[in-house]
Amino acid sequence: MTILFKLSNYFYVCFIIKTNKNISSFPDNNLSKILISIMTDGRKKTTVLRMNNTSQKLSVLEKTGYGLGDFAANLIFQTLLTFLAFFYTDVYKIPAGTASIIIFIGGFTGAFFNIIMGVIADRTRTRWGKFRPWILWTALPFGLASVLTFLTPDFGLRGKIIYTLLTYFFLVLIYAANNLPYVALSGVLTGDMKERNSLSCYRFVAVMVAQFIIQSLLLPLVLILGHGDKAEGFKNTMLLFAFIGVICLLITFFTTRERIIPTENQQSSVKQDFRDLSKNGPWLVMLLVTILVFITLSLKGGMYVFYFKYYLDPAAQEVFLKDTGFSGFIESLNNSLIGMGLTDLQWPKDVPTSAFSLFNAGGILFMIIGILFSKSFADAFGKRNIYITFIFLSAISLLLFNFYSKTAISLVFLTQMIHGFLYGITIPLLWAMIADVADYSEWKNDRRATATVFSAMIFGIKLGISIGGALGAGFLSKYGYVAEEVRQVATVAEGIKLSISIYPCFIFIISAVLLCFYRIDKNMEIEIENDLRERRIN
Repeated sequence: MTILFKLSNYFYVCFIIKTNKNISSFPDNNLSKILISIMTDGRKKTTVLRMNNTSQKLSVLEKTGYGLGDFAANLIFQTLLTFLAFFYTDVYKIPAGTASIIIFIGGFTGAFFNIIMGVIADRTRTRWGKFRPWILWTALPFGLASVLTFLTPDFGLRGKIIYTLLTYFFLVLIYAANNLPYVALSGVLTGDMKERNSLSCYRFVAVMVAQFIIQSLLLPLVLILGHGDKAEGFKNTMLLFAFIGVICLLITFFTTRERIIPTENQQSSVKQDFRDLSKNGPWLVMLLVTILVFITLSLKGGMYVFYFKYYLDPAAQEVFLKDTGFSGFIESLNNSLIGMGLTDLQWPKDVPTSAFSLFNAGGILFMIIGILFSKSFADAFGKRNIYITFIFLSAISLLLFNFYSKTAISLVFLTQMIHGFLYGITIPLLWAMIADVADYSEWKNDRRATATVFSAMIFGIKLGISIGGALGAGFLSKYGYVAEEVRQVATVAEGIKLSISIYPCFIFIISAVLLCFYRIDKNMEIEIENDLRERRIN
């Protein structure tokens, strides 16, 4: 009976193809692959048809599992974005100018590997798909590289420079091999653009949770786990993050499934893929926007810790913490921990550390609120229009920091929350638009090169981070910064303020102007989605 059942399905499929019927009329059974021999132009060809569930809806489990992958990546990514310059200069004692060069060279070289990784991932063929296996294969190496980057072996200055270059280079290579396939996976989980918007929201809530942990709790964790020794604290904290990250990446692998699988006639050469990209106007716009956005994030994100330590008045920060009840909350928390015998887990008494943590926490909480509004705004008005509007408004909010005195702590915190909300709305849209660019490429060229499109964007991210991080460390050197010096020259404070206000505001505005040339508006989104759906089921 089983043999007869399989034969009947085989002949039924042959009948459907012969009569040009819709693939959606295939029988839904356990035959995940059906091999059909047909005659084309006098030559015999074998075509593989995937008989997976054609529904493009994603379950909550799959969206959550996918989001955990970005949670894992951002435990490391946000640490690099926010604390790498601080770690190199204030913890590992590398001169700021040298740290700037290390960050740029390591990041810039690693950025180019994303292009290579995109080509490799697009041509990966496994029973798990194109992109999921890379998440599995790189999980453990990613954890190892993360720990090695934040160790502080006792070498001389030349040895430190060599060690930091090698470990940072190793980390960005493994990060590319892990994160490029992860990002590209979002483009093949579903072809439904509303589902893709929803997936982006799940993903970026996970990102915000990771960002909250890093920007609000990392420095206190470093001081707690290192018993006041920052070098030991960074090592122990990164060991913890690496363990959590590996587990989350494995969950991502096991809970996701690739649904959009290119047919045989969509195969193309590397040269063809890049020729398609060169003619893809929306891709070029998104590449430039991505570079500019991540220059801004890296520059201002890496300078905030210096802003609280060397610009804002410590006494005014302490008064603010007391007036808001944060100091009382921390005192109660520490007393409770002492009562439980957990004397090693005391929140540090360093005022700038507490103020910096609270500042980041407020911004991130409002970013999460902004993310929750993102999908409904994008569905109603289109991703491009919403992104342009809110990236411009967030730029204006950054500009306000330039006008605040060293004692205007309340205004600093209020502006950070406003900025967090405005920028949060744009966060999921950037990645959703990049996925749309991959669809646009397939729509125009009848070939899908998801990872190649995403690799170019991640190249933009790495390039932006490298430039932004190098600029931050370079500005510190230019304005005369001396690590751990309590009394810095006046130019240092002014340079730090410019680096979190004027400079990032200007770059954000340029990105908003560039997006005016992005052609994929709401009407085109709908047209592309409908056309591709028809192609994939016929």
